[in-house]
Amino acid sequence: MQQIILVGPQGSGKGTQGEKLSAYLKLPLIVTGNIFRYHIKNNTTLGTLAKQYINQGKLVPDEVTNQMIAGRLQNSDCQAGFVLDGYPRNLVQVQALDKITTITHVLHIAISDAEAIRRISQRRTCVEHGHVYHLIYQAPKQAEQCDIDGSKLIQRDDDTAIALQKRLAIYHSETEPILQHYQQRQVVNNINGEQAIVSVWEQIKALFN
Repeated sequence: MQQIILVGPQGSGKGTQGEKLSAYLKLPLIVTGNIFRYHIKNNTTLGTLAKQYINQGKLVPDEVTNQMIAGRLQNSDCQAGFVLDGYPRNLVQVQALDKITTITHVLHIAISDAEAIRRISQRRTCVEHGHVYHLIYQAPKQAEQCDIDGSKLIQRDDDTAIALQKRLAIYHSETEPILQHYQQRQVVNNINGEQAIVSVWEQIKALFN
């Protein structure tokens, strides 16, 4: 069983590599943002609670996020393993995850802050389902339009340089420490995320051959 976490700052390419790895290993890719959208769209109890915090401009409490992830990992498609993107983000979430499963691989895709800002400034997200594009590496076929659902592509408010600097600071202070936790278990694999996408993928794929 392969139970995998992707860790890296904004712009590191976790989403792209997660999709490739999910298809390669035939394991579900679990993206935190998608789970939030599912619960909110379907007006679940957790979704309603999360929406209250989001509408107030507050972070959704770890307890709510932990419950969403725990519920998702109980689904039958996760019994052979999974690829987690965007969770855990801090040590509190790590402790919750440790109670329900054992992570076998942590893929740390590392890039510099300067590279993260350069990349993110070119990112666009569709307003309907959150599909992500990159104007350089993965441009849409038609400008400002999602290839999948045809909805408008926008630059999210938290993808601007000023907002990203704040998010990177949070990443360094809250998310990076989880690597120390998993290093003690010798499951962390460090990957140079500043290579070409295909080179990053080859390095990741080699870990599972």
